[in-house]
Amino acid sequence: MARWKFEPGHTAAEFCVRHMMVTYVRGHFKNIQGRLEFDPERPEDGSLEIRIDATKLWTDEPERDAHLRSADFLDVEHHPTITFKSTKVEPTARTEYKVTGDLTIRGVTRPVTLDVRYLGKGRSPFGDTRVGFIAEASINRHQFGVDWNADMKDGGVVVGADVLITIDAEAILEGV
Repeated sequence: MARWKFEPGHTAAEFCVRHMMVTYVRGHFKNIQGRLEFDPERPEDGSLEIRIDATKLWTDEPERDAHLRSADFLDVEHHPTITFKSTKVEPTARTEYKVTGDLTIRGVTRPVTLDVRYLGKGRSPFGDTRVGFIAEASINRHQFGVDWNADMKDGGVVVGADVLITIDAEAILEGV
């Protein structure tokens, strides 16, 4: 089984959540680390581990970023990382998989299934071999203890419960 390590400069994590019932806020994380074991001929034997530095959250709005890092949301002072560790890989199509695992946010671990699409494999001009994947999952933030909210004057709340997480990863073959 080939072992791959995420290439931080070409790996991104993003979240998207409903804001004030009228639009969406998107945010990004820098410094994503990960490893995977993957063989397209035996994907069910694979595994995936992801580590996201929650302190590097960025929405292009410094005040909002500080609030999202605070104890009201991610509480990065006490929980600086978000992690995912797979427990099962299930092929659903030739290049698509359901990857179930344990997602830990704010110290709370819950099972989550990522919808993963294999984007391909190639050799870079630098001589290494790389693979690409995109993964998505929708989670309810309240299940992870991320509960802050405020009521809108005409009904509804400031922050939606459902959060779409997207991870776009490029990984380099190890041990070559």
